[in-house]
Amino acid sequence: MTQPNRPGPQPRPEQPGPVPGPLPTAPAPVGATQPVEADKLRELLRTPGYLKTLVFCGLIGIPVSLASFWFLAGIHELEKLVWADLPKALGHDAPPWWWPLPLLLLSGVCVGLIVTRFPGAGGHIPASGLHAGGPGSAALPGVILAAVFSLPLGATLGPEAPLIALGGGLAIAFRHLTGAPETPMSTALLGAAGAAAAIATIFGNPLIAAVLLMEVAGVGGPQLFAVMLPALLSSGIGSLVFTGFGRWTGLETGSLKVKWDVVFPRLDAGDVAWPILISVVIAAGVHLIQYGGRQTAVRVARRPVPVTALCGLAAGACAAAYTLGTGRSPADVASSGQATLAELAADPQAWSVGALIAVLLCKGAAFSLCLGSLRGGPIFPSLFLGAAAGVLLAPLPGLGAGAGLAAGLAAATTSAMRLPVSSAVLVILVLGSTAMMPVVILSAVVAFVVTELLPARPPVPSVPQVGRTPHPTAPAP
Repeated sequence: MTQPNRPGPQPRPEQPGPVPGPLPTAPAPVGATQPVEADKLRELLRTPGYLKTLVFCGLIGIPVSLASFWFLAGIHELEKLVWADLPKALGHDAPPWWWPLPLLLLSGVCVGLIVTRFPGAGGHIPASGLHAGGPGSAALPGVILAAVFSLPLGATLGPEAPLIALGGGLAIAFRHLTGAPETPMSTALLGAAGAAAAIATIFGNPLIAAVLLMEVAGVGGPQLFAVMLPALLSSGIGSLVFTGFGRWTGLETGSLKVKWDVVFPRLDAGDVAWPILISVVIAAGVHLIQYGGRQTAVRVARRPVPVTALCGLAAGACAAAYTLGTGRSPADVASSGQATLAELAADPQAWSVGALIAVLLCKGAAFSLCLGSLRGGPIFPSLFLGAAAGVLLAPLPGLGAGAGLAAGLAAATTSAMRLPVSSAVLVILVLGSTAMMPVVILSAVVAFVVTELLPARPPVPSVPQVGRTPHPTAPAP
């Protein structure tokens, strides 16, 4: 017969920390005796430590936003100097075909030296995706320098990853103001709060920043995606009932929306069927680019400085080849794609079929090289590649230009970030309309599923720094 446990000294309960613990996988049943989630949240909000941290996260948004603004403004001015003012000073109306070669070679050499000699290796490798955690104050100089020597000089990357590192690092640097203990959960909360404030400056919308950081932080783990994908897919298909399909005008019901004096084209069968196939093709292509980026990172980890320099020179060669073949500016390839995306969307007829194919091939190759070697983020190049593919495929029978553009943007962004909800919200924000929301959601879900079913990408090794041993995941030379 089993003896009952004797009373003895019990472990002291942990004091309420400034952040909540892991969320349960399912809500408590109705009528259950255990505390419901509302009671737990109410108890948490009454904790002085959490309230103090919440106020701090609100206040830290002010200096983080200011720092992010000046960072972006400085990057923009440097890009203007390098790609507009200097060519004109040398007697060129536009950057010549060879212009990106010395710039990206210089970028590769400088970034290679920064990541091996500065704490934090200049920030995380772009091929590993976005990260929510801040690198700490000691790593911020290297992160900023690596971004300055990457983005203005022609790296096919965006500014979002350095911004996330900047915001998260600043928030963690001022942690002492909260008096909160250093725990993994408090570090994650403060880093995510600072990163969200920073990323909102580039997208101009706090909603996408919050959604993006929630998915990047991995709240809920794989179970979140398992529940979210069916809900996202059913909501996208269900919305066709109310938006209309083909000659059917849809159902009218009370909803919280404001009617504008803008008429959007009604979705037809081709606008829904073609994006599914397009998403499969684009997801496979972006997955191949990401795979190449990770293979590049493996080689960079073995010999950081020379291989990074060669990768930068090769990316410059892609931009030079594009200009020689099309006569267009090398900045179409050697840039994040943010400005070029606006030009493409405003006047897609200005791009010939050959130019669209060339920019997809050359920018895709340069993107893959920069993902594994230089420093930046994957969002803006992915958006541009998806838009270019959507415009290229828009003449397919039954596929409208709007649906093609929406499908391309959603599929490429989702495959690159592997964050379907954030990608859908971002693309709808970029389009400036919810008319194509069903197409965006369907494309995002299809691209996410295809990307997850494709062969796993190789792990991204860390770059060895001076006086530091390589990361265990780094392959042996």
